[in-house]
Parts: sequence; structure tokens; C-alpha cells
Amino acid sequence: MLRDLQEELTPSQIVTELNKYIIGQTDAKTAVAIALRNRWRRQNVEGSLKDEIMPNNIILIGPTGVGKTEIARRLANLARAPFVKVEASKYTEVGYVGRDVESMIRDLADFAVNLVKNEKTEEVKSKAYELADERILDLLIPPVKKTAVATNGEQNGNNDEAYQNQKTREWMKVKLKKGELDDKMVEFDVTQPAVGMQILGPLGVDDFGINLQDLMSNMLPKKKKKRKTTIKEAREIFTAEEAQKLVDIEAVQKEAITRVENTGIVFIDEIDKVAGSSKSNGPDVSREGVQRDLLPIVEGSNVNTKYGVVKTDHILFIASGAFHVAKPSDLIPELQGRFPIRVELKSLTEEDFIKILTLPQNALIKQYAALLETEGVKIEFTDDGIAEIARIAYQVNEEVENIGARRLHTILTTILEDILFKVPDKLSVSKVTIDSKLVKKKLDKIVKNKDLSKYIL
Repeated sequence: MLRDLQEELTPSQIVTELNKYIIGQTDAKTAVAIALRNRWRRQNVEGSLKDEIMPNNIILIGPTGVGKTEIARRLANLARAPFVKVEASKYTEVGYVGRDVESMIRDLADFAVNLVKNEKTEEVKSKAYELADERILDLLIPPVKKTAVATNGEQNGNNDEAYQNQKTREWMKVKLKKGELDDKMVEFDVTQPAVGMQILGPLGVDDFGINLQDLMSNMLPKKKKKRKTTIKEAREIFTAEEAQKLVDIEAVQKEAITRVENTGIVFIDEIDKVAGSSKSNGPDVSREGVQRDLLPIVEGSNVNTKYGVVKTDHILFIASGAFHVAKPSDLIPELQGRFPIRVELKSLTEEDFIKILTLPQNALIKQYAALLETEGVKIEFTDDGIAEIARIAYQVNEEVENIGARRLHTILTTILEDILFKVPDKLSVSKVTIDSKLVKKKLDKIVKNKDLSKYIL
């Protein structure tokens, strides 16, 4: 399924999909699209050269709010491959309290196992559904028990009873398939998992090569509990239980490890937060240590996970950072070399803000329109109103602090605050129009007063 999907998604198609949610930043989209497609290309290379082709890791550089993290979010949906987004600032150097960088690979392995398990469960769903129906029939019409020793008369009687039982089961099965029994209540036993042991102290569970939760649940006896539900709900419970029995967990884990090693993607956000001068003291002391710990992971090493050893040689790493204070050159040279492709994302212009407000499927004004529609109020933004919002957003970004598209959130919230508060009881209208006059009336004083702009917008 993964291979078929990636055969369909060419670099230009990936960019087209990203364009539905992200405005501009063509260079970044192109670099990411090529990197994603190269994963599939490498899979189809024959011979020993396949193992020699290393991924070209990418570093996205640009101010906050221009789409770096959004590219990662949308890429995760497109890739259909093991994907994890992590914050570089959450990791600490080995020896400090906190998570070590290897835990990002363990998180990636967890994601892959769940991904493969869901796919395998979907494959056996129809079979599990049939088995669930049989279990429900056993509750409604228990099968005839065979006696160990029976006379000829008893045997004939048992055969008749078994025949009648089978006919009744077939009749009930037809009604069950049609959904006529969905509201009928049944009582059955469910197995409750044993409570795991909590690990206290600076080391988290992810620091252990084994899964203590699974280990403890296997050692402790499982409790059974009576439960009464409708047949419709019971079928869902039984289907999940039967599907779990049909899926080979060892095969799932093996395939998950293979996918992680060949198609895994790690997006490291806020990489600039671990870049700093080596002369720094205090909390900066572990920054360079985190970079040093990242080196072997990005270059290629073996990481122990609870599913087995993962080789990171062919995992694609995409890093991003605003680099407001630090510069990419502040990263240690070895780590800079591990990210050969650098893409600079541009600051947003007025035209970009207009497009962001109108074009994406999840555009902000569409979101507010949907929210107010639930109250029976239709909100309409005129073209001049949208242009004025874009102009003010650009102006405040230039004069106060450039926070990119996030500025639109604060501006729209300020404009619509009264409407959102008064609807539906204090403002009984069916339509609200937001034009340039209203925008200026709401924001002019705030924009002109820079002290107010800092705190309100």
C-alpha cells in the first residue's frame, strides 16, 4: 500500500497537495517533495548501490509563522510512512535529567508498529467480524454439548437437538447480519489488562530496552469482568479482540523496523534552540552536548528499541529553526555537514496574507464562518476588508515583531471579539459583514499606539 501510494505521488503532486494548506515557500516544498520521492526511488534501485545511497537531510531556516512546522504536519499525512515530529529543546545531553536524543528513534519505532498493526488489523477485519458474530451467537444460542458416552436412543436425540440448534443458529445469524438484533442486550466476560508498574525517578520507561508494561501485564493474572451491552457494541468489542488474535505481532514488529530503517522521517523542530556559543554558561551548557549526541543518530548508528535494533543510516532527518538569535553557523560544524540541503523560507508579504486568509482549505476566515454558522449567523468578509487585515498584519509584523501568519490570529480575534461574545443572545442578526471600515474602526487606535500593539496585537 505504501509503495502504491508513493508511486502515485510525484514531487509535483506532493507540492500541489502542500499548496492546499501552505501559501508560498515553493523552495521548501520542492526540497521536501524531492526528499520524499527519493525514498521510493532508492527502494527501487537494484544491487548493492541501494545501501550506499544516503538521504540528503534538510534544514529549513526562516522566521516564525511562515510555514515550517505546517509543512511537517502536512508531510506526515502525505508520507504514510513512519513519521515523528520532535522539539530539539526537549532533549538533554547524556548525564542530565531529561530525554536523550535516542528516544526520538524509539518514538519513531512506536509509531511504525502502530501504523503496521492498524494496516494488518484492517486486512483481517472481515474475518474478525465473522468470528465476532459466532461469539455473539454462542451467547444467544449456546451450542449443544456432546456427552462422552451415549446410547443409540440418546445419540439420535442428540442429533435431532444438534440439528435444531444449527437451524436456529442459522436463522439468528441472518437476523444478526441484517442488524435486527443490534439493540438486544447481552452479558459477557471481558478481560481486563493487569495494571502495570510505574517507574519513578529520572529515568523514563523509554530508557529501557524492554517494555516493562508488557512484561508486568504478562506476569500478573488477568482479571475477568462481567459486562452488559447491546449486541452492536458487543460486536465491536469482539471484533477488536478477534482481530488482535489474528494479527501476528512478531511479523508486525519486524515489518515496522524495516519501514523505520528505509522510509522513516524525523522532523526536528526548533533546532536553533540548541545552537549557541560554547562560551555560554548556565542552561546553555548542555546545548552543544545535545548536538554531539545528535551526530551519530543523523549520520547512522544502531539504536536499541523494545522491538529490536534500528539502524538509522537511511532515516531522513528534516530540521527547522527560526534562527532569530543564533545562526546556522552556530551549530557545530559536524552537525552542519549532516544537513547538506539548506532552504531559507521567506517572510510573508501583504499578498501572502491575503492568500492565507482566502485560499487554503483551513483558512482562518473559513474557520470563523463555520463557528458562527453553528449559531445561525452568516459572516462575510469583503475583499477590501481582507486587504485591510492583510495590510495591518504586515505593518505590525514590520514595526513590532515578525511572527508571520500567527499575527492573523491575534488581529481576527480582536476584530471579532464583540461579535463572538454577543452572539446569540445579545446580537440577534442573521448576517455580519466585515469590511475595511469596520477593520479600521477596531484596529486603528491600537496600530497607531505602538505600546498597545506590543501587548494586544
